[in-house]
Amino acid sequence: MNVTDMLRRITMAKAYEFLDRDPDQNIPRLVDWLEKLDRSNEIADPLSKIKEYADNPDSNWFRLAHSFWEDLDDNVRETLFTNFIGNDNLPSSLKLRESRKKYDCNIPWIILLDSAAAATPQGTAPELSFDELDAIVEQGKALGTYFYGFFGGEPLARRNELIALGNKHADCVFLVFTDGSFVDQSLAEDLLRVKNMVPVLRIREVTPIAGEVRTDCDHLFPAMEALKTARLLFGVSVSYDSNNCQALGSERFFDEMIAAGAKFAWFFTYLPLGREGDPKRMATAEQRAYMYHQIREFRKDKPLFTVDLWNDGEYMGGCVAGGRRYCHINANGDVEPCVFTHYSDSNIRSKTLLEAYRSPLFMAYRRGQPFHKNPLRSCPLLDNPDKLKELVETSCAHSTNPEMPEDVEDLTLKCETRARDWAPIAEQLWQESRKRSE
Repeated sequence: MNVTDMLRRITMAKAYEFLDRDPDQNIPRLVDWLEKLDRSNEIADPLSKIKEYADNPDSNWFRLAHSFWEDLDDNVRETLFTNFIGNDNLPSSLKLRESRKKYDCNIPWIILLDSAAAATPQGTAPELSFDELDAIVEQGKALGTYFYGFFGGEPLARRNELIALGNKHADCVFLVFTDGSFVDQSLAEDLLRVKNMVPVLRIREVTPIAGEVRTDCDHLFPAMEALKTARLLFGVSVSYDSNNCQALGSERFFDEMIAAGAKFAWFFTYLPLGREGDPKRMATAEQRAYMYHQIREFRKDKPLFTVDLWNDGEYMGGCVAGGRRYCHINANGDVEPCVFTHYSDSNIRSKTLLEAYRSPLFMAYRRGQPFHKNPLRSCPLLDNPDKLKELVETSCAHSTNPEMPEDVEDLTLKCETRARDWAPIAEQLWQESRKRSE
């Protein structure tokens, strides 16, 4: 640790001590600190909305912040605060900005990793070794990335290795996207010791109950209860499609997640990837607009931090893939611009992370962003399928799914109807949003 990093951590430790002394009085000052740290104004818009309510004890944002003192273990809360803010771990952090300027390329705030893939029919599954995961984190930190997320297969099948990685890189924050099958009291005790790993429970299925479509997440409640009882921070990852949209966008679902102890929710939408991908499962334009309105409405009074990866483009400045905010590395080591676009021209077994970020595919993303002037049409696959086709073909990237390689033209054709239907609705929503902000 250099002198600058040491001074920053000491400063943040004192800041946390001050905040912890009287959270009710000092929670509003946390937003002020975040504003000062956001040197490029990249999260200024959402912060301004939070600030409107941060000093109101009856507001949802105040209640959410206060719940970190009511519900979370003291050591876990302090570690996550120190790592997230003390390491300058905002999307606009100084170290990231310096690296982006120095190397003239996108460098991600968070890297998502498939520690292992789902087993093939032959019973084998590729995986990144512990040493490879460790090397990715080391390279990432050198460039300013201190935030990592583990996908699967099921990442907690390699629980001991992930815990060891968390212990070795105690200055990072790790999200673990899990189906909950390995979450129990024993795991909770491990997470309390490592302190910098945050479970994210995956929710995607639905089932009809008494004539009403509801989320089929009852099997996750024991896992949530174990995490809540252990006073750990956790959230949910919500995948909505044409079948479950009404259930996952309902007030009852939000209230159930809050009551279960979730503090945040990431919303994704279904994309018809691979030969088995079904365009009929894609949310319709009307259903996507429903999720747009529901999530924004619940942000006003529900103590749950939400991010909609497709409908929040106005807060993120458009597409966040291609290393602009994040990238994905699959279990074969292929560095992909997005977890939903399985094409690559780089592999961590033959290139460094920096070389992958400066590859033709990632540089094409950088030149193309934003992919549309309307931030509600920011995705090069879902909203502008011709853009993804151009990115892949001009960079000579290849399909990275070894079981079912998919030509990019076949994939983009499946998205054309939804993109066309969404365009006029997105334009109306964007114009309405601009009028409200004037």
